[in-house]
Parts: sequence; structure tokens; C-alpha cells
Amino acid sequence: MNKLKSIQGLTNFSSPLGARGHIQNNSNFFFTSPQGEGLGVRCGFFLFLLFILSSCSGLSHLPKDDKLYTGAEIKLETTERVDKGKIKSVATEALRPEPNKSYFGMRPQLMLYMMPGENPKTKFGKWIKKRGDAPVLMSQVKPQATGAVIDAKLFNIGIFNSITSYKIVEKKRTASVVYSSFVHKPYTVNELTYAIRDTNLNTVIMSEKEKSFIKQGDDYNLDVLKIERKRIDAVLKDKGYFYFNPDYLLFKADTSVVKHSISLKMTLKDSIPESAITVYRINKVIINQDYSLKEKSDSAQNSFIYENNIFVGNEDNMNINPKVILRSVYLKKNDVYVRENHNITLNRLMSMGSFKFVQLKFSDSDTTATGYLDVTVLMTPMPNYNFQAELDLVTKSNDYSGPRINLSLLDRNTFRGAEFLNLSMAGSFEAQLGNKKNLYSYSWNPQAELTLPRFLVPFYIKTNSLYIPKTRFLLSYNYLKRVNYFDMNTFQFIYGYKWKDDIKQEQEVNPMNISYTTIGNQSDTFKALLDANPFLKKSYEEQFIAGASYSFTYNDQMIPGKKVQFYFQLRAETAGNLFSLLKTIGGEKVSAENPSKVVGSVYSQYFKMSVEGRNYLNLGGKSKFATRLFAGAARSYGNSSVLPYSKQYFSGGPNSIRAFPINSVGPGTYLQNTDVNSFLQLGGDIKLEMNAEYRFDIYKFFKGALFVDAGNVWLQKTNPTSIGTPFLFSSFMNELAVGAGLGLRVDVSFFVLRFDLAMPLRKPWLPENQRWVTNKIDFTSPTWRSQNLVLNIAIGYPF
Repeated sequence: MNKLKSIQGLTNFSSPLGARGHIQNNSNFFFTSPQGEGLGVRCGFFLFLLFILSSCSGLSHLPKDDKLYTGAEIKLETTERVDKGKIKSVATEALRPEPNKSYFGMRPQLMLYMMPGENPKTKFGKWIKKRGDAPVLMSQVKPQATGAVIDAKLFNIGIFNSITSYKIVEKKRTASVVYSSFVHKPYTVNELTYAIRDTNLNTVIMSEKEKSFIKQGDDYNLDVLKIERKRIDAVLKDKGYFYFNPDYLLFKADTSVVKHSISLKMTLKDSIPESAITVYRINKVIINQDYSLKEKSDSAQNSFIYENNIFVGNEDNMNINPKVILRSVYLKKNDVYVRENHNITLNRLMSMGSFKFVQLKFSDSDTTATGYLDVTVLMTPMPNYNFQAELDLVTKSNDYSGPRINLSLLDRNTFRGAEFLNLSMAGSFEAQLGNKKNLYSYSWNPQAELTLPRFLVPFYIKTNSLYIPKTRFLLSYNYLKRVNYFDMNTFQFIYGYKWKDDIKQEQEVNPMNISYTTIGNQSDTFKALLDANPFLKKSYEEQFIAGASYSFTYNDQMIPGKKVQFYFQLRAETAGNLFSLLKTIGGEKVSAENPSKVVGSVYSQYFKMSVEGRNYLNLGGKSKFATRLFAGAARSYGNSSVLPYSKQYFSGGPNSIRAFPINSVGPGTYLQNTDVNSFLQLGGDIKLEMNAEYRFDIYKFFKGALFVDAGNVWLQKTNPTSIGTPFLFSSFMNELAVGAGLGLRVDVSFFVLRFDLAMPLRKPWLPENQRWVTNKIDFTSPTWRSQNLVLNIAIGYPF
């Protein structure tokens, strides 16, 4: 006789602003004594400490008739070939309770809890108990019940006939459990058939059956069946079945057709409400863009009709133009209810940035006809204006320190169309500490940025309707004065677009990116520095940059539960091509030797592109292995012989190669003297960087990291200067700067303060056979520490 089981509901079947600095000579981390005596003292102290810790394990304070539970082991027994790793992973989920955490055989949190002599009624005693862990005792373990849960877990992955036994392994004061499970190969899916009694419902389900997650030949898995029910529910929701529920679907299983396989039949529950099999349409659309969480949504208020929609409030006093709101409301009168349109409406209204909360409330319409819904869109607005003031104290690795202030005023509804206007003013003052030359600088930077919640173009552009595209205008001015050196004035204007293809992909196009930089009040000292370095002099010449840029970003880190997460970004920009084309058409020869001008200024011409990839491997237990690769190249041509200084690549610093001061690496094998020219670092045309970092938890919001960084910047062979070595495929690997170190991070989710201590392992400016400096590491030497250890203090993770 066939064994036919009904699975009732499927339950019975079972920032990047950072401060950086060097470690100073007085940062002594090691203590020594003559003839190695300190080593013996330290070893003796270490052994004594181990003895004390082991003797204070707290086991002596356990109840006399009980033992400390130290964990469980699962052993699999089988006569068939099975995936033991997968089966054991599933069975391990059933193990309860979790034992006390152990580190190298010691249990420090248990030791705190069991610490003798501390009265738990005192404040200190309560503080100690709170930071410790109570002992997990063997009397709390229920091996027989756990064995039954293991069998249930295995049943859910197709091992229907497992048998689990257990054995308790006791020692003097501890005990553990060994579970032995006899398993067989999981049952596989033979077929999936459908027996849906409602004709319309059956038609919809059958039209999407090719997308089913249940595949013939796959191992049976209860979780897959649950996912399949949710998939079908989503399909039905997009066809107007508003009140349908995944629990209305059942799977009936037959395990006797083919040996070691299972046949599944999808059906409906015997009794489901009529509303669940009714297709619903939208009747009234009521929109309240000034809703307060304290008021009742059905309270009587003034309203008016706009394009078949009911707006709550007075027409003349609407905060945001109704036309703008309706661009994001995809639920229309008389349309069939579609869950996708429901989600699009929520997402677009929230992404406008004008509302704290958005909710949609549905109710049966009071019309005589059945199958109609009224929807109320409730939006709680954010304040139209927001003022921010930030004050920072910045310390850089070139010993420049000083305050920085940033004031900003945000208008979230500038023209009653949810436009954002952000007016800001930033200023800073920096002085080089300990320098008798009185070196200091100050700057101020006013900026205006306008963002429109749509594409501002004379033609139609199709984008993913789930996200609102943005048009951006930015106008800024920056004044920088390096006292005793120069004054720098920079004007910038950007006009561009930003949009998202989906939750993981974003693109940005700036068809107009214009900047103009002038250098004035040049001192004789500054001129002498430039004359000594023609490449730097060319980079600091008057710069007029007019071009376009594009970027594409892929980021799946926001998707929960992924073991491997990935980030990728492509950037490209070019400048000067349109001007050179017009000059050439006009018969003018364009060359870097005799550069052409536009509105009285020499314009730059170049192309620049970079790619960056990051990989995050989640290892479990909140530990992670993160890697990063950055590669970029730029080339000046036509009207320019070198890249503008602001467009060059730099390497070194807290978000780059942390063992070297900011922007101090390269180009090539060149050694930059940052002590003399601390703000005139040299850049390059090509950049390559690689980073690897192991991140782990220490305690609560304290995180640790071990990292290795490598990279450099180079000039093109065509670059007229002879600084360093140009980029060559045959030699660039031998010219990489390498550093390593460890980090401490204070991560409170919304804010990360990072301390990374790094040291160089390879210095590319040394002779070729002397670049690796690992044999010169000497932590006991104050001189070595001051010259090699770099402490990076920054906000946020490096990548």
C-alpha cells in the first residue's frame, strides 16, 4: 500500500575623514634587561600567570552533584555514500544548550562569574557577575530530546529513517555528550504535480511552473518547499490575489513509487476563505502627505480630487506638488492589485528623502461590487529645513594638525517638487607641529548643490521604476593658502545624473564636469621647489579642466545571509577632447609643446579609468576575510604632456598602504622626502594596490584586524619626466611597497573609530636586492620604531 502523507502547513512533516600620525620615539612597548635576563623574567611571569588562570577556572565552585557541560560531538554512521559535511552541519543546529566559551582551554567569562570572594549583592560583585557567564551544567542538557531534534532536522533534508543515540562522557568536573546518528542517502524528488481545484488559480500557477525551485532529482528539502510556496504566493499577489496566503498551499508526499525517491503533489487546503481566491482591483486612492503617527488615519479632514486620486488637506497648502507625488504612486484606480506596484510605491516615496515613514493601508471598498480595495497612502514628513554644524580636530601623518568646521543648510523641498538644495561652508586651519619654519595653511570652501528627483533631459530615459533617478547640479569654490608658499583658487561646476538599476547596481553620468584652478602669490621658496622638479611644476600650472565622467557600482553587501559578498566599481573620465576637436576643425594645431587656450587658459586633455574590486568572505562567528584590488591608469595627450595634479594617482595612508605616510609611496622607485616637502607629494599615471584583512570580534563593539597591504604608483613611459622608474610589466612586481600590521576598531554600528598600527615589509626605493626589510625588524629599538611604525587613526573601515 502506498504511504501517503499530507504535509499540513509543512510543519507536521518534520566616513572618511581620518586623523593619522606616527608612533613617537617614546612609544616603548618592550622592556629588556642586559644579558637576556628580561626574557627569563617574562617567561617565568607568563607561566605563573597561566598557573593562576588555570587554578581560578571556577570549577571548584560548581554544585557537588553536577558537572560543567563542555559541549557535544556528532558522529555519523552509514553504509552509503553521503555528504557527511552537509548532514553534520544540519544536525549541529539541533545541539542545545551552548557550552561556556573556551579560549585555549580557559573560560575567562565563567571565571568572572564564579570568582570567589565577591559578594554578588555589592555593586562590584554585580558588575563582575554581569560581565561573566553562568556555568552551563550537565543537568541542563536533555540528550534524549536533543537526539529527537537531530532526527527531525535530518528528516527535513530527506533522511526520513535516521536513528540517533547518545553517550555521556564524564570527567572529574566536566562532561560532554557524543551523539551517534545512523543515516542513509537523502530521498530525491521524483516529480512535482499540481491538483489545484480553482481553475483561475491553477492557470496562474501553471503559467509559472517552469520557475519552480523544486527540481526533479534534487534532494528533498523542507526549506525548499517553503520557499516554493512563497514564490507562488508572490506570483498570485502580482495577479490581484491580495488575500492569498502561502499556508493555503499543501504538499502531499508519496515515498513508495520509486525506491529512495519522493513524489510531491501540490494542492489547496480543504477550506480557504473566498477572498483568497478573488482577484482584487483598486477603487479609491487616498493620499495624505502630512500624516502624523499620533492621528487616526480615518479622522475627518479636508480633501480634494487630483487625477482620480483623493489628496488629504487644502489644495493651496500642499507641501509637495501632487503631480510630483503621483510620479511615485503606482497603484491606480480600477487597476488590478499588483504587489510589485505596492512595493514600488513604498520604495520610491521613501527614496525621495522627504518622509520619515511611509505606509500603505488597504481596506475592502464600500462599493456594492466585490473584489475592490481602497488604499490609503500615509506619509509622515521630515522637516523641510535641516541645519548641521561639525567641528573636527584633524591630525595628519605629515604632522599637520588643526581644527576644521563645516556648516550646512539643507532645504528638502526647494521648489515644492521634493528638490534638495544643500548650502555648505567649510573651513580649516592646519599648522605643522614642532616646525620652526612657521608652516601653516588655511582654507575655506563654499558650495551649493541642487538635486532633482527626476531626469532633467529633453527626451525620455527608461530606468528601473523601483528607484527614483536623480539630476544633480553642484557649484563650489575652494580657496587654499599655504603661508609662505602660494594661494590656490579652484572653481568647479558639475551637472550629472544618478540612477539605480536594482538594489545592487548604481550608475552615475556627469556630462559636464568643469574645474578651473589658479596658483597665485607664489613665494621664492615655492618657485625654487618647482624649478627643482619640472614634473611637479608642470602639474601645478594653471589648470582648466572641462570633460565628462562615468561610474558603475555593483554592491551586494546589503543582501543578508551571503557567505561571499562582492563590491565592484568602474570609473572613467575624459577632458579636453571637444575643445581639441573644435580647434582642429578650425585649422589650429593642438600640441603639448605649444598648448592651446580656451577663454585665456590652457585646457587639460587626458583620459583616466580605474577599477576596484572587493571581496568579503564571512567565516562565521562574526569574523570576516576581506580583500581589495585597485587598478587605475591615466594618460595625457593632445594639449597636455602631464596630468593635472588633482587627477594624478597617489598611494600610502590610512585607506591605502597603511605602513607608509599619506601619499608618500612612489612614483616607482622614487623616495619622497615628506619631511621637507610635506604637502608637495608626487603622484603617478598608473596605480596598483592590493589589500587583505582578517577581521574578528574581541569583545562586544571592540573588533580586531590583521592586515597586509601592497601597491605603488608609476609614471607612463611617455611621461617627459624621469622621476623614479616608469611602469613596466617586466619589473612592476619588484617595485611594490608592502606593509603589514594589526588594528583595533571601535564599531558601534553607526560609527567606526579605527586604529591601525603598521610597519613596512618592503621599501621600493632601496636597491633591488635590499628592498625586503623584514630582517631589520627590531621592536626593541626606539630608532627603528620611530622610523617604521605608523599609527593610522581614521573613521570607518579602510574598504
